[in-house]
Amino acid sequence: MSVLVDEDTRVIVQGITGGEGKFHAEQMMEYGTNVVAGAVPGKGGQEVSGVPVYDTVHKAAREEDADASVVFVPPAFAADAVFEALDAPLDLVVAITEGIPTQDMAKVNKRLSEVDTRLIGPNCPGIITPGESKLGILPGNIFESGEVGLVSRSGTLTYQVVDNLTSRGIGQTTAIGIGGDPIIGTDFIDALELFENDPDTKAVVMCGEIGGEDEEDAAQYIAENMDTPVAGFIAGRTAPPGKRMGHAGAIVSGSGTGTAESKINALNDAGVPVGDTPNEVADHIEDFL
Repeated sequence: MSVLVDEDTRVIVQGITGGEGKFHAEQMMEYGTNVVAGAVPGKGGQEVSGVPVYDTVHKAAREEDADASVVFVPPAFAADAVFEALDAPLDLVVAITEGIPTQDMAKVNKRLSEVDTRLIGPNCPGIITPGESKLGILPGNIFESGEVGLVSRSGTLTYQVVDNLTSRGIGQTTAIGIGGDPIIGTDFIDALELFENDPDTKAVVMCGEIGGEDEEDAAQYIAENMDTPVAGFIAGRTAPPGKRMGHAGAIVSGSGTGTAESKINALNDAGVPVGDTPNEVADHIEDFL
């Protein structure tokens, strides 16, 4: 079983006529993703790699019976692209774009509270159900179908942990890259709830990093609501306070929260073992299964 995407998911690629959009649309189709349309204002009537392009997401969704989109649109216009997908409406929107202004995402976040669409991202690698469908830029060749769910703020950490799991013959149900920006759609708790309710997910990996309190909040959720075992990893243990490390949200304010130590302690208190390396995370998952 999977969460959010499977072989039946019908995908629109917003920005498919751009270099990144075209490249990754082709990669997704090669993997097996059912890409049914592209959406680019003013480009309606064209085709990209055999995929019809429409001027609007609404028309693409109506004509091709699509239920999800992936956003490969430059930062200045990406929020508008997300709004268009929310208004279509689609069930799922995956925003890959990095660098969307925080003020724009605050407006998107308000709109999300008024609709049923789920947003993943922005500034994320996307989502994949191994062997069925991937929406985004994840390298499909390292994933294998199995029993472990994965949620991560970092694309690179996702790949490292998954490679360690797959090399041991431990497959994945679905992997969700939620993104590292200060304001995102789907968060750790949202993803953990999905995995907890999936009967085929027997264990979960949660990869976090310094900055914010999402991991601490997730630890509390795990302690109070989850029977499925969770293993963790926290990046940024040596980061100095006040310096942003990689992601826009990966910054420790110096207030005592948001540090690697505070997150690791919170997870440990919730019964979640935290690996010092991605390989140790795989050790913990192996112990669960």
